[in-house]
Amino acid sequence: MEHRLFRLISMLWVGSLLSLGFIAAPVIFLNNTTDAGTVAAQLFRIEAIIGVISALALILIGNRFVKSGIVDYKRVRWIVAVMLVCVLIGYFGLQPFMNSLRVAAQEAGTDFASLPYAQQFGILHGVSSAIYVIESLFGIVLVWRLPGAAPTKIVPKGKSARMAAKRARS
Repeated sequence: MEHRLFRLISMLWVGSLLSLGFIAAPVIFLNNTTDAGTVAAQLFRIEAIIGVISALALILIGNRFVKSGIVDYKRVRWIVAVMLVCVLIGYFGLQPFMNSLRVAAQEAGTDFASLPYAQQFGILHGVSSAIYVIESLFGIVLVWRLPGAAPTKIVPKGKSARMAAKRARS
């Protein structure tokens, strides 16, 4: 059951990541409205919260699997950890600076491109976009590397192995 939950959470997170970043956000900007950036920022905020919650749940479940001897989740946990770092840096690290520049433009009441902050915003946006693409690529690798229907369980050597063999004979 936990194996299916792990797969479901992974696929929902990666699906939302890809659909927002590569479908929804570009479509929002097709209208060239001034509110497009604000709407996209709200969507990325929701995606960041989904990412943090999903990553924490996946890491907890993955740790339980690894502790119980299912080694298929060792690499998968690291992929999830890298994705979590991307969320933390990309959204919680860079977005506050981008939002402050956006607010400064709104308070000035002028076109954002004409403000001196536009270049800084562009650089931050580029870095943030690159981190999002990296997170998305790791998400694809995560889904690709998810263990099959029956994950492999390794019986530890030594005393634990003898106890497991003894339980199997009982």
